[in-house]
Amino acid sequence: MSELTIEDQYAAELKQSDIDHHVPTAGAMTNHILSNLMVSYVKLSQAKWYVKGNQSFSLRTEYQRLIDLNVRQFAELGDLLLDENQKPSSTTAELTKYSMLEENGAFKYQDAATTVAAVIKDFDTENLFVDRAIKLAQKEERPALAAWLTSYRGSNNRNIRELQAYLGNDARTGLDEEDEDDEDDDD
Repeated sequence: MSELTIEDQYAAELKQSDIDHHVPTAGAMTNHILSNLMVSYVKLSQAKWYVKGNQSFSLRTEYQRLIDLNVRQFAELGDLLLDENQKPSSTTAELTKYSMLEENGAFKYQDAATTVAAVIKDFDTENLFVDRAIKLAQKEERPALAAWLTSYRGSNNRNIRELQAYLGNDARTGLDEEDEDDEDDDD
């Protein structure tokens, strides 16, 4: 039996990835998180570079902390996927395809409060995928993956609370109202 070429191996990986994303697995859902981390890195860098106003010095420091944390989490999660015998996305095209965060070059012109609110919303969006991935990891009996994801969820929650404090808000201000509106529509 002949061995597969490198191109054939990659084609098989892409085919399996497509299957895994249509019938979600813990690995596929975690790849969305990895992708979101990559886009988040770019968005946090944009926020740090362009933030203006009275709080710009403290916000630049906070954005740098978030960038450093993001880089560490991205590397850890990629390694964890490999530990779980999964294939983390490894090209910009793959990572962009699976990210659910949106970029906008014009965003650099927003005021500091709008930028902070957008970062909060991104962490909250990431948590939707984290929650799904935790459930899938538990179902698939992947305790190490579930544990890392649970810790990551806690980190996101802390980041949300701290950024909300900058805006003078409680941790969940403005985030849960949308969910409540959706529930009212079902009645």
